[in-house]
Amino acid sequence: MTQYQDDIEAIRALKEQNGSSWDAINPESVARMRTQNRFKTGLEIAQYTADIMRRDMAEYDADSSVYTQSLGVWHGFIGQQKLISIKKHLKTTNKRYLYLSGWMVAALRSEFGPLPDQSMHEKTAVPALVEELYTFLRQADTRELDLLFTKLDDARAAGDETAVEFIQSQIDNYETHVVPIIADIDAGFGNPEATYLLAKKMIEAGACAIQIENQVSDEKQCGHQDGKVTVPHEDFIAKINAVRYAFLELGIDNGIIVARTDSLGAGLTQKLAVTSEPGDLGDQYNAFLDVEEISEAELGNGDVVIKREGKLLRPKRLPSNLYQFRAGTGEARCVLDCITSLRNGADLLWIETEKPHVEQIAGMVDEIRKEIPNAKLVYNNSPSFNWTLSFRQQAYDLLAEQGKDVSAYDRADLMNIDYDDTELAQLADEKIRSFQKDGSARAGIFHHLITLPTYHTAALSTDDLAKGYFGDEGMLAYVKGVQRREIREGIATVKHQNMAGTDIGDNHKEYFAGDAALKAGGQHNTMNQFN
Repeated sequence: MTQYQDDIEAIRALKEQNGSSWDAINPESVARMRTQNRFKTGLEIAQYTADIMRRDMAEYDADSSVYTQSLGVWHGFIGQQKLISIKKHLKTTNKRYLYLSGWMVAALRSEFGPLPDQSMHEKTAVPALVEELYTFLRQADTRELDLLFTKLDDARAAGDETAVEFIQSQIDNYETHVVPIIADIDAGFGNPEATYLLAKKMIEAGACAIQIENQVSDEKQCGHQDGKVTVPHEDFIAKINAVRYAFLELGIDNGIIVARTDSLGAGLTQKLAVTSEPGDLGDQYNAFLDVEEISEAELGNGDVVIKREGKLLRPKRLPSNLYQFRAGTGEARCVLDCITSLRNGADLLWIETEKPHVEQIAGMVDEIRKEIPNAKLVYNNSPSFNWTLSFRQQAYDLLAEQGKDVSAYDRADLMNIDYDDTELAQLADEKIRSFQKDGSARAGIFHHLITLPTYHTAALSTDDLAKGYFGDEGMLAYVKGVQRREIREGIATVKHQNMAGTDIGDNHKEYFAGDAALKAGGQHNTMNQFN
């Protein structure tokens, strides 16, 4: 028997044990509620999704064409609609995740109002959003199963055994909307103890994968802005350990840690690394510093010096009391960061780059894989990149290398709309289309994400509606641009009362009160116009 039938039989037995006081309890109604509430706690979700990610990582190791993807979301409803859309169009959620962006939490979820991506928002907003996302995904399960139960009842009433059997198989083999969330913990929001406490909250809410970066937590910047300051490896390792301990304490032994390096664009460090002997990790970190050799006589008041190979070296210190790395060392520092993180408990890597260029990423991954052959990346397909310009420049350079005539193009003005239908623009668009496939095959990218796409889509769709509605189109802007498209394209929100749970509630009312239930979905409900 299936779990659904097992539950019916189990409740029927319980009902018999409890006698007439349970006469109102319908065993199949209970089985339906249990089916709709598969996950009882966030930790159950964290374990279920960690198992999915580990399976996907192993499959990617065997075949780099089976990479995974996600879109960043900032509200439970947005995440829910994304998964509903995936199931509708692609028929499965396999290899599709959610990304929780610290940038969007700061910009959209803080009680202080919009904030920059500098870890100034309330850190509890992060686990709160994880919990909210899974609440909405579980509600999507409840709603979709409720529709199947209604179809099952209708098929039974019509005596259509073939339909009954088919619908029951859909219920028994139902695929949940619950998928892994990769959740951004920024730089850990403080010391390692603070990182551990916040990681616990995120895991308890359901997060199976936590992304942490090697910036200084109190000077953290967006990865695509200037002024980034990194910490020595020992400091970062302590925070990786803090996250691992959080996973282990809560019993999620296979939880995933994504170690992000911002060293490619970070030219500063807050402090010098502790070193005990030449060539140790601290010495390797300090070797990237911008220094000048001095004599003892040249020592100034308050100077900090490093002794290396018998020489006195004075690191360049800024008025901010930060130390500067040598120019051109970013890629080498990224490689050392990644190897060190994987050797100290991280599972996946994230290299923040300044442009989407497969060969640049691959060059670093090739070096990392000399030490860690199965190293894998999570890569930010960032809206901070001008994708059109970057790939038109790459296409221009490729055509020039091939000896093609590029005299018709001005490389400094490739965003010009006049180029949109040219061979160069078409080549660039094709390279954009295949970027994820190419990056996964060549550069070890296991997971592709867009950090804040739904921030931009919310603004764009609102602009479209406002432009027409407050302009000459009036109500037609909404009807033609929104509602008619919802109807034609099968967008579930056209029946917004159903999406919000009205029919679920009506069925529960019937379970609880029988024929006396006062339902909202009767014949006078205007949602019937969309049947």
